[in-house]
Amino acid sequence: MFHKFKILALSLLVSLPVAAQENPAWEKVFNRINTEVQQNSKAYSTLQQASATIGHRLTGSENGKKAEEYAYNLLKSYGYESVRYQPFEVESWRRGQLRVQIGTDVNHLQEIKSVSLAHSPVKAELTAEIVDMGNGLEADYQARPGAVTGKIALVYLGVLPGSAPGAGTLHRSEKTAIATKYGASGIIIINTVAGGTLLTGTASVTGKLIPIPAVCIGKEDGFKLKEQLSSGPLVSTINMTNFSGVIKARNVIATLPGTSLKKEKIVVGGHLDTWDLATGAIDNGIGSFSVIDMARTFKILKLQPKRTIEFVLFMGEEEGLLGSEAYVGEALKNKSINNIAFMLNYDMTNDPKGYHATSENIKPLFQSIGNLASKIDTTFKNTFSSRAGLHSDHQPFMLHGVPTGGSFGGKLPKGGSDCYHADCDGFSLVEESGLKNTVRFSSMLLYGLADTPKIPVKRLNDTETKAFLITNQLQEPLKIAGEWRWAD
Repeated sequence: MFHKFKILALSLLVSLPVAAQENPAWEKVFNRINTEVQQNSKAYSTLQQASATIGHRLTGSENGKKAEEYAYNLLKSYGYESVRYQPFEVESWRRGQLRVQIGTDVNHLQEIKSVSLAHSPVKAELTAEIVDMGNGLEADYQARPGAVTGKIALVYLGVLPGSAPGAGTLHRSEKTAIATKYGASGIIIINTVAGGTLLTGTASVTGKLIPIPAVCIGKEDGFKLKEQLSSGPLVSTINMTNFSGVIKARNVIATLPGTSLKKEKIVVGGHLDTWDLATGAIDNGIGSFSVIDMARTFKILKLQPKRTIEFVLFMGEEEGLLGSEAYVGEALKNKSINNIAFMLNYDMTNDPKGYHATSENIKPLFQSIGNLASKIDTTFKNTFSSRAGLHSDHQPFMLHGVPTGGSFGGKLPKGGSDCYHADCDGFSLVEESGLKNTVRFSSMLLYGLADTPKIPVKRLNDTETKAFLITNQLQEPLKIAGEWRWAD
């Protein structure tokens, strides 16, 4: 996942009357979904097989190509006649060699365990003083003008203990962009996870190469450096080589035609790609293989809701939402964006207990669906959250006014959070029961959303979208990323 959600309360921008009642016909369908998934789900077994036979699923790599073909062939085997690749070109980045050394001066350096962050330069040979820039937010640099010019910023990935109450944080790429803005020649980011775990992921807000080397180090090493810096200066050498070049990748799309409202479309997607340190079973095997199994469930049960459903496996999410950007770009070009009624995104979703959306107006419909789900299984609590965030494949849809949402409220399997973007994100973390719960409760949500006579939210126009983003405090990170298209 490009980054975990920034979750914020939403204000209503579109007021539409809502009167959602439980549909008696859906209860029978939901019971069929429940039985099928509990007895015959293939999400766990296919993710296990893909993990064992493909390995990581890095976009642009041979493994990434194998993953695209695996998903395509799997959907074909489930009976989908309309399965297609959506090709796009992407600037692919692949890590090479890295050596980071730190000491009191250039004659007293020791190597420190580290990993390159994606989109770091193809080659870097840097020697510079390290400066502790705290949380790495704009305010940290403004408080110390010129402190990091020509130097290496040491930044914590999250929010440091002792920070001001309510202090927020930004994505690693946004913190890197800020460091670059204030003249840093490099950045060392301290992971938030204990045990020496290293995190990878992009340090670029654009999906393009950044001008300074960016690396991650473990939490313990990072806090040790912070302590040493309080007593005296430290210098670091960062020597790295990486690969970058334009390659081709492909989203995989399977279409289930609707009946009476077939021109209206529900997009349900999750990113198939991973980073290369592990097989990405949690990020995002559990999401993408849930989407594939939702497609299998609909097909084997011969479900035919009113609206057309597109099951999409996105590539390039980790490098900057490249696959979903390509999907939305094509939809804008051919005007099919006007047919997208809703987008459901599954990114590290596990064992959900409720549903979420970017508009409160959808709550009655989602909770009427959830009421039926909770009758079938009382562990489903039917909670609802109205929230907006960035850095996953819903973002390009949301930035063009499409209402988005999905399933939420569950916990990742034990160790899942600590292994985010790390070398421990393997299949052994996956819990079959949580995966089945994602498939069955999400399939119920998808069916109800696709079959309801009227969806009580609409696509926002450009002015409404701008106001929505400002209300949800997303203007700053979007400006940092260069994705704010409105004039102030």
